[in-house]
Amino acid sequence: MQSLSQAVKTSLPNYLSSLPVPDTFGGWFKLSFKDWLALIPPTAVVVGLGYVSYRAFCPEAHRKCKSGSGLCNDHIRKHEAKVVDMVDIENIADKAAFCRCWKTKNWPYCDGSHAEHNKNTGDNVGPIVVKK
Repeated sequence: MQSLSQAVKTSLPNYLSSLPVPDTFGGWFKLSFKDWLALIPPTAVVVGLGYVSYRAFCPEAHRKCKSGSGLCNDHIRKHEAKVVDMVDIENIADKAAFCRCWKTKNWPYCDGSHAEHNKNTGDNVGPIVVKK
């Protein structure tokens, strides 16, 4: 516990005060290569903490589809204004699972692609199951 206390109270402030941070904007252009290398570790720590904070406090921001566009349907009948399918209940078996995540390769039937979609996005979508 003393070593942690020593690091926080003495070593960390000494390390930060020894960093080559210029006093003026123009001073950034006068830094040497060695000075820039010394700034990489604290910059990486600040960026890492910022990213972890972003993920913790903004959970909805990373729940978009993997493509990042916000579109769910990224490949099924894109030439149509709206994809609508009619399935006669007489033409299905005792039970059929229909896709709701738009990731299936066997449209309109579910092939389990929602599992990967849910893992990548944090979503919880599943198929709609119709029984006779």
